[in-house]
Amino acid sequence: MRAAVMTAYNTPLVVHEVPAPTTGPGEVLVRVMASGVNPLDTKIRRGEAAHAKMAPPAILGIEMAGVVEAVGGQVDRFQVGDEVFGMTGGVGGVQGSLAELAAVDARLVAHKPAALSMAQSAAIPLGFITSWEGLVDRAGVHAGHQVLIHGGAGGVGYLAVQLAVARGAQVFATGSPRSQDVIRHIGATAVDYTASTVDEYVNQHTGGDGFDVVVDNVGGATLDASFTAVKRYTGHVVSALGWGSHSLAPLSFRGATYSGVFTLMPLLTGHGREHHGQIVAEAAVLAESGRLVPRMHSTTFTLDDVETAYATVESGSATGRVVVLPNG
Repeated sequence: MRAAVMTAYNTPLVVHEVPAPTTGPGEVLVRVMASGVNPLDTKIRRGEAAHAKMAPPAILGIEMAGVVEAVGGQVDRFQVGDEVFGMTGGVGGVQGSLAELAAVDARLVAHKPAALSMAQSAAIPLGFITSWEGLVDRAGVHAGHQVLIHGGAGGVGYLAVQLAVARGAQVFATGSPRSQDVIRHIGATAVDYTASTVDEYVNQHTGGDGFDVVVDNVGGATLDASFTAVKRYTGHVVSALGWGSHSLAPLSFRGATYSGVFTLMPLLTGHGREHHGQIVAEAAVLAESGRLVPRMHSTTFTLDDVETAYATVESGSATGRVVVLPNG
């Protein structure tokens, strides 16, 4: 099969023929129709993501959508011809989705939503799983909550807003001036972080009480700001980028709580993979009802121009999620 291979860190991916994988027990062989490209993928390629544990030579690509071509032993949820999607590899030494075929752990995938294309489906798993683990598993978001999501027009934030809205929360999302309409379009109150301070938008939207749940998808100073924007006593901050050194004093003085989200853990450890499959199944339900649609970049790419896809993500010029079509 053809695949894009990372032969060394910080060098272009090389597209060539490699042996096709075979299915083992508990696996399905998937013809990859679409592979999502995330900022994390580009960091792995540059050798800046040691936590992902992916060393060259390797096939990258964390999320995918495709068609089942073979079913291994001990798999009863899928059959040949099923369309599936999920967050299936590209870290922890597991083959990723920048290839024509991938043997994936069947626990990690769910049936693809018919309402979405292959490209759209491949743009969902990582961001939605991250959002679900933060909003649902950690913070228990529900109707009546006021939720603040930082980076509401970003790859994760855009899905997080839709998830929180679907669960009945009143949602606010920060973004740049040019992203305000995008945020409003998916049902959130847009907050221009360049035009108001944390204290100003907390006062404006919560009467100074703070938000019940604050989701940080940016890290750094934005996580620090989250600690001062959360509600006293019952508020909860969640972050997928809490990797720096931060003072917990602002959070402690509000009597609030914090949770970190590390979405890669089931792929790295093998534990909790069933839950990831369950989460993407929940994404499919929301997508089928029209309540979950990813924001897509205007151009799709193939294996032959995978470097352009990576450069688009790295440059920050993407207008939505970037997807590669390995069989395109």
